[in-house]
Amino acid sequence: MGILGRRLLATTALLLATSLSSANAETLRILTWGSYAPDELVKKFEAENPGLKVEVTFSNNEEMIAKLRATGGTGYDLAQPSHDRIYAAQLEYNIYKPLDLSKINVDQMAPNLLEGVKRNTTIEGQVYAVPHQWGTSGIMANKKEAPDARSWADLCDPKYKGRTSMRLRRTILLGTAFSMGMNPFDLYSDAKAYQDMLDKVTAKLVACKDNLKTYWTGGDDLSALMLSGEVILSETWDSTAFKLYAQNKDIVFVPPETGALAWIDTFAIPHDGEADEAAYKWINFVIKPENVKIMSASTGSLAAVPNATELLPDDKKAAVQAAFKQTDLDNLKFFANIPPGIEDMEGIALERIKAASN
Repeated sequence: MGILGRRLLATTALLLATSLSSANAETLRILTWGSYAPDELVKKFEAENPGLKVEVTFSNNEEMIAKLRATGGTGYDLAQPSHDRIYAAQLEYNIYKPLDLSKINVDQMAPNLLEGVKRNTTIEGQVYAVPHQWGTSGIMANKKEAPDARSWADLCDPKYKGRTSMRLRRTILLGTAFSMGMNPFDLYSDAKAYQDMLDKVTAKLVACKDNLKTYWTGGDDLSALMLSGEVILSETWDSTAFKLYAQNKDIVFVPPETGALAWIDTFAIPHDGEADEAAYKWINFVIKPENVKIMSASTGSLAAVPNATELLPDDKKAAVQAAFKQTDLDNLKFFANIPPGIEDMEGIALERIKAASN
């Protein structure tokens, strides 16, 4: 055989090997939030696990439930809903499977967050989620322009007219309820009382519409509004405020005096996922300290691991320290499990606010 023939044979063999390798590769399909699978970590994971490929679909709580409900828990191998969105969804739609905690390095997770998520997501003695990232929702203020802001109600204060913003989602309903002296989580079990609370909150937020510059829909547009000075006070996720602090030290996250609303995003395995072992590998991979640093730089949030603040990039570490005192951390209001029907009621309230004239 000539040189050309040998080269052709070698090339054919290489292509065949590559084809077989691709065919045998296992895919880990992750359904997660926008910043929870940074390219750097995905590439590192694939390099450390030859034969495994990661496919990411970015989503949010409502969409995760909708997607898994529509497919009966198929199509994805790992999902990352918030801790309060699992219990009712599992009871109603059976979209997750119990976790095998012996396959997860739970000793690397913050004990209080781990136990909290286990309590929230245990059904008939089986645990359906463990924690990944956590953070809070509250208000963000340009302290040079709004030095005294400390309440959800400040968003509707006439002295800030035309310079405040909020996102028209359930968080603002809950925060406003707290600012009005009501605890929505205590009312979850009483639909009539919850509706009465929603009616009062709806009236408050309809009256507030004329005070707002605009409603924000995503972190990028909120960031632009704050950095330009068009908005000086807004409802926000703390991670968005932490990112802006690096660019303008006057922009800080402010835990409301009634308590910042605290969430924990989790790891959960869909009911008919096909790559459970790969999912467990990803969970254990991203909670390693060296990988937490990469993840936290992407999310801007705190990982559910001990000493999480120390694993933040320096600018975000400074932002956390500027935002929270220990009394604020002691006053956190963790989202409670959402009973069936509550989100439908909230959705109607939000539509009423959206449709109301200023």
